Order: sequence, then C-alpha cells, then structure tokens
Amino acid sequence: QVQLVESGGGSVQAGGSLRLSCATSGNTRDINLMGWFRQSPGKERYGIATSYATTGKSYYSDSVKGRFTVSLDNSQKTLFLQMNSLEPADSGMYYCAAEERAPPMTARQALSANIFRNWGQGIQVTVSS
Repeated sequence: QVQLVESGGGSVQAGGSLRLSCATSGNTRDINLMGWFRQSPGKERYGIATSYATTGKSYYSDSVKGRFTVSLDNSQKTLFLQMNSLEPADSGMYYCAAEERAPPMTARQALSANIFRNWGQGIQVTVSS
C-alpha cells in the first residue's frame, strides 16, 4: 500500500509561481514512475508531467513545456513540480500519482492517468488574471 500526500498549492496571480510537493509513504520500494495530473470541473484528469525515478526521463504536456519543471527525489520517493509563469488555464485540482515497476513507455502513455494505480487526494491551484 502506498500513500501520497500533496502540498504547496494555493492561489496566485497570473505570472506567478508555485511549487508543489508530493510525499510518499508505505511500501514505496518498487515505485519507479511518478507524475502530476490536473483536473478541472467537468473534465477528465489531464497529464501535466511525469518522471521516471531511475532514469530521470521526464515527459510534459505541451501546455506546460518551458514553464513547469518536474523533479523526483528517488531516495525519498518525493515528487516536486515547479510551476512558473502561471496562467489562469493552469487552475485546477492537482493530483500526484505513482506507479510501481512501470515499463518504459511513450510520452503519451506516461502522461495517461490510466496507468497509475496510486493517487493522492489532490490539492487546489488557482491562478487569477
């Protein structure tokens, strides 16, 4: 059983920055892929950024490339998301996800919510114009 807890959300004006953190606990030994997803009311969960723990390979959605940076502390299985130049469209509930023994996959696959079995409760990010 793996538990994930997000922190660092909040409200910010457009152009500002936030840093999200995701702490894990429980049986984290086999976690090798973690990611951030966003969900807005009435919409599906959308892959923002994912990262492999051992290789450091990361994938980003086109909407955040150049603005967001994902990083993963493999020793602690802690995931971070540095969000810069935030836009109102970035608003939503942000979820941390983790998968164990994930094989190599394409960017599209790695940014799909369907492959992750472990999820945090989510944290709200609101960007005002």
